[in-house]
Amino acid sequence: MNSPKRYSPEVRERAVRLVLEQQGEYPSKWAAICSIASKFGCSPETLRAWCKRLELTQEDSSADLPENERLKQLERENVELKRANEILRKAAAFSAQTEFYRKPN
Repeated sequence: MNSPKRYSPEVRERAVRLVLEQQGEYPSKWAAICSIASKFGCSPETLRAWCKRLELTQEDSSADLPENERLKQLERENVELKRANEILRKAAAFSAQTEFYRKPN
């Protein structure tokens, strides 16, 4: 059974727009989503799904973006990927270090 839709398209659009506008002020996109979702009274996963849906529709129309806007979008994605890589690099180093100090049985 489907439950009635709780959020209007306008509310969804505004929440997604806030995530896109303010994600630079947070350490990660997920942190922005969690913060903004609580303000709209929806779950972070719901807001993430709305953002993902918008990204998928924008990929189809990304050829229509002006060069400057497309460059800004790619730069934001690049920064996010660099952060993720740094976190993974530190986690791998920590894991390797704990394996080195583990006592053999």
